[in-house]
Amino acid sequence: MSLGSLRGKRAILYFYPAALTPGCTKEAVDFQGGLGELEAAGIAVVGISPDKPAKLAKFREKEGLTFPLLSDPDAEVLKAYGAYGEKKLYGKVVVGVIRSTFIIDADGKVEKAYYNVKATGHVERLRRDLGV
Repeated sequence: MSLGSLRGKRAILYFYPAALTPGCTKEAVDFQGGLGELEAAGIAVVGISPDKPAKLAKFREKEGLTFPLLSDPDAEVLKAYGAYGEKKLYGKVVVGVIRSTFIIDADGKVEKAYYNVKATGHVERLRRDLGV
């Protein structure tokens, strides 16, 4: 799957630091829980991280995720969306994935960008903002 294959439909792209970690698992499970309503509203969900495909496959299987998880090991897509760079982690400045989410319209343009989101409660906020 490529991001270009989403052309013609609305989508949520969410960027997360690492599969199989507590926060990223919570966020993915929340997306899975709301997937039916999002898909019924014509909105696809895609998760993107720097993890290798094998780790993403294990994550999908372990958590029963049915939406695509894409691998961006060189962080090219992450950087293009501004979802990679300096961030604070436990009070220290580090460089890495900035947990971010984008609503993409049917023409492939960013409708709304959310940066530095919290893993918990984020999906519910998106659903409210989208009226789903």
